[in-house]
Amino acid sequence: MLGENFVYFFTVQGFFVGIIFGILKSFNAEGLLVYTFLITIFFYLFSHVIIAFYYRTMVAKSYYFPKDIHEKELDLFVDEINKREKLIDSVYKITEEAMNVNIVDKIRDK
Repeated sequence: MLGENFVYFFTVQGFFVGIIFGILKSFNAEGLLVYTFLITIFFYLFSHVIIAFYYRTMVAKSYYFPKDIHEKELDLFVDEINKREKLIDSVYKITEEAMNVNIVDKIRDK
């Protein structure tokens, strides 16, 4: 369905919803016209928002995605994370050894 046809369809639906709501809620002709007009305008504007999001997502999906470049960058990130994990593991081992030496020294001093 073309975007223009969707706007027309949704606007007509809003018109009929507005008439039904106006008949149920208003007690005079002015209220019927106001409800019908406001609800129709809301449906009209809402249909434009929907069409704008639809076209934006369609355009966003159609551009070129440089997969090779992103894979290389992600590989670099993974290597960096692995290096940092090894560094943290070695610092953790050194800290544990230092704590064990301190515990042994405290026991020996008592």
